Amino acid sequence: MNGQQETTANTPSEPKLCKSGCGFFGSNATGDMCSKCFNELRKKEGASAAPTAAQRQPPATSTPAPPATTASPAPLAEPAASVAAAAEVKPAAVSSPMKKKKKKKKSSAAGGGGTAKGTPSLKAEGRMLNEGSFTDYYVAHGQTEPPSIPVVDLFRGEDDAKNGNNNLPPFPEGEIQEHPLESNSHRISSAELRQAERLQSDLYSKLRHASEVHRQVRHHAQSFIKPGIKLVEMCERLEETNRKLVREHGLERGIGFPTGCSLNHVAAHYTPNCGDDTVLTYDDVMKVDFGTQIDGRIIDCAWTVSFNPKYDPLLEAVKAATNAGIKAAGIDVRLCDVGEAVQEVMESYEVELDGKTYPVKCIRNLNGHSIGPYQIHAGKSVPIVKSDDVTKMEENEIFAIETFGSTGRGYIVEDMECSHYMKNFHAPHVPLRLPRSKKLLGHINKTFGTLAFCRRWLERDDGGSFVVNGSRGAQEKYMGALKNLCDVGIVQAYPPLCDVKGCYTAQYEHTLILRPTCKEVLSRGDDF
Repeated sequence: MNGQQETTANTPSEPKLCKSGCGFFGSNATGDMCSKCFNELRKKEGASAAPTAAQRQPPATSTPAPPATTASPAPLAEPAASVAAAAEVKPAAVSSPMKKKKKKKKSSAAGGGGTAKGTPSLKAEGRMLNEGSFTDYYVAHGQTEPPSIPVVDLFRGEDDAKNGNNNLPPFPEGEIQEHPLESNSHRISSAELRQAERLQSDLYSKLRHASEVHRQVRHHAQSFIKPGIKLVEMCERLEETNRKLVREHGLERGIGFPTGCSLNHVAAHYTPNCGDDTVLTYDDVMKVDFGTQIDGRIIDCAWTVSFNPKYDPLLEAVKAATNAGIKAAGIDVRLCDVGEAVQEVMESYEVELDGKTYPVKCIRNLNGHSIGPYQIHAGKSVPIVKSDDVTKMEENEIFAIETFGSTGRGYIVEDMECSHYMKNFHAPHVPLRLPRSKKLLGHINKTFGTLAFCRRWLERDDGGSFVVNGSRGAQEKYMGALKNLCDVGIVQAYPPLCDVKGCYTAQYEHTLILRPTCKEVLSRGDDF
């Protein structure tokens, strides 16, 4: 508005229109003509005689002149406004495509950085895995290959659902089977029991979370477990993936127990100590047994790895026996009945090795077990042979159904160098005299609690948990202190369990929960 006021002050109060009829204002100095018309007139006069006024008059169809009552010189202000408008429009026209281009780039980047789902395509080299099993099955859930995203970022838990965060799918449910026995036939359709299950939804969510971590870790492990790999390298790689996918946080969530990789006649409880350079070979039969835990809820699951097809009947026998034990388990089922079902299936197989036929035997002094919070063996043992134990399974109990088959004598003893240890769940209060024992016990309490651990973890820079100890948790000169804790009954040693040398053993294991309406095989996957 200030510019308009100045222009009005410098112009005559009664301006005259150009007498040529062009519509612009004239001036006394140019004979009441605008400067344009005056210059054109002078050019014409220089070439010929000056035209008359009638000849200079424009035709009647020309644009009519604006009214003479205009208060301000609007036609003079119009060109300036038009220039300004053009100046504004021009940059807008240039910047508009740039803005669209930036927006397009941003949207495409956001799409590529999300958890894009893929198609599984990689097959494992191990034998006796189910047809159609892929080691990278987890890419269908938005996981990377190799897996690096914590499972909690791919699925939602019960707490997320309560807070209204429903953007992610829930943790996958395990395999559902009905409880055996005629007395349980009403359970699957009972509305009252379904309501009772809703009260346990938080427990089920934690178990399914730990189960999905286990599935993704073991599928990834199946991609790199090949002949020629060092067992210590295999265990460390598997455990690092486990820590990453469970988002390890001390006792709150992490590894359930050390990775077992028992070979051939060794049935269980072997993991390499530091300095053990054992290498997996084509003719080995290896039992891979590891666990995950969320708030102390442990998933215990194992399978057998072999590459030579001559061991297939052994693996098939143990796998079928484990499934028979799962089928027989249920609320009010006697433990002896589960063992009888396992033995009947297992010992119906035989395997031919180097021209000699061996019956597959159940390892009769190894059992499945119930699982409690931070307690891998919670009190009940599930036999794998016929017995007289009439203890019954109960509602909401969690069991690890595991079976072991052998071409040897079917009986194990403790042998070889010990690697597995665990603080007794009901450890007595014993005054310790050795300062190193006190220090080691303090480290065990805050890092592992009553969960199992191994010597290899004590020697890590973080002592078993970076969240708890940082990078200064490594224990030095601890063997004397560890032996002292075992001698006084605070810590229990679990040496490798071995059948006769030269034989071969196999193991399959799943964790299930006896829900009020059904049993859920939590750790079941498309692999076994």
